[in-house]
Amino acid sequence: KVGMVAIRTKQILFKTLHFLFFYATMVISQNSIVEQPKANQSFFAKLESRILEIDSHLCVGLDPHIKELFPGASKDELDSKTEEERCDAAFTFCKTIIDATAPHAASYKPNAAFFEALGPNLGMTTLRRVINAIPSSIPTLLDVKRGDIGSTAQAYAEACYDQSNGLNADGVTLSPLMGWDSIEPFITGSYFDKGAFILCKTSNPGSNDLLALDIDQGTKLFEKIANLAQVWSDRAIQLSSESNNSGLSEPPRLGLVVGATDPEALSRARKAGGEDVWILAPGVGAQGGDLEQSCRAGMNSKG
Repeated sequence: KVGMVAIRTKQILFKTLHFLFFYATMVISQNSIVEQPKANQSFFAKLESRILEIDSHLCVGLDPHIKELFPGASKDELDSKTEEERCDAAFTFCKTIIDATAPHAASYKPNAAFFEALGPNLGMTTLRRVINAIPSSIPTLLDVKRGDIGSTAQAYAEACYDQSNGLNADGVTLSPLMGWDSIEPFITGSYFDKGAFILCKTSNPGSNDLLALDIDQGTKLFEKIANLAQVWSDRAIQLSSESNNSGLSEPPRLGLVVGATDPEALSRARKAGGEDVWILAPGVGAQGGDLEQSCRAGMNSKG
């Protein structure tokens, strides 16, 4: 039985270890002086501290697919599971991954959809339990891909970030196609210390339908999005500096989601977004992304 648990854990880890962060303000070495995360650090400052501490750019996905919670179960057996059974299994699944990968994880990325699918009563409570189980020194990036405006966007931000009534995440993933209005509530005001990765050139083949369109003399839509990430980050920094006096050393910033399945797009997004933009690169492993090519394309000049 011990052997079976070990094998099962390896299978789980292989499926989840396929996200990388590309960015560094200095060359990372074993001899780097590491500054421990501070309670008032912004998302990206916390992320950088973590990367320097463990010398790893790995983002670990937490995606409790129902079939993986009960391996070998038939559809009828899965359908017969109560919401409580499904949620307990999901928590155990994620906690096993967290415990096994914590020494190597720069961040954890739970996907909200799989928790919503667990059931209407306990699904989001289970997501909060999982987020609470992540060590406080490791930033949590909540994968929700929100993309709305006005009071709706504000409500989404509160649901993701609020410590008492929300999920208490450090950062989120967002869709940028409705523009700055859909981004602002997540990185300004009360949430000036949070961070977000915006969808730029995703790892799925269908992303070419829109994100790879030529919009201006050979410029792709995803390159425009990459450029806007820096523009919007600067805008958020300006708004935050005007509205708070927290003394926070690292202002809010935006990063990009660019699939590791397309090294050329990674390279072009890096160029369009600038040296300082963070890139989250899904798709290494099962989706076919090559680790070495992705690192060469996605890293900035400082490594």
